[in-house]
Amino acid sequence: MHSKYGSFILASFFAGLTAVGAFLRIPFPVVPVTLQVLIVLLSGFLIGPKPAFMAQAAYILLGLAGAPVFTGGGGISYILSPTFGYLFSYMPASWLVGKIARSGEPSVSLYSMAALAGLAVIYLLGASVLYINLNYLAGKPVTLLYTVQIGIYPFIVPDLLKGAAAVLFALKIRRHGWGKEPGTQQ
Repeated sequence: MHSKYGSFILASFFAGLTAVGAFLRIPFPVVPVTLQVLIVLLSGFLIGPKPAFMAQAAYILLGLAGAPVFTGGGGISYILSPTFGYLFSYMPASWLVGKIARSGEPSVSLYSMAALAGLAVIYLLGASVLYINLNYLAGKPVTLLYTVQIGIYPFIVPDLLKGAAAVLFALKIRRHGWGKEPGTQQ
């Protein structure tokens, strides 16, 4: 399924999976953890940079159009949400994961590097928008350190676990022939 239409179908599939991942919650003491990050990473690994970017863009556009696909619902006003930066980051994060994963032979080290790069993008954009939102929209002066404490620290361990799961799952699937570039033999 490497045709133009196949890419659209796979992007649609991963957009839907990302929406489902928003509602699959794992209870943690501070904040419940969703499976969206796992799906974002998998989209980059399995369908490549462009379709993964399209998948996440479709997911975000659906939510902004009013479909209740975000954890807190949907609608254009979600752009003003303190957590919108995390959602927005899914597009470049999935693209980067796909780009790095396709840059060499699939391996644990290459895929781990891709997952960590994707997580770094999610944290950088997410925490930046959180900081701007709290300081300038919500009128709550917070420091950068406080933003990191509330917007990154609680998620590091769960996200690293999701990253590891995405790496192992993607490598297993790639060994069975899915997610390979057209014309390659692996």
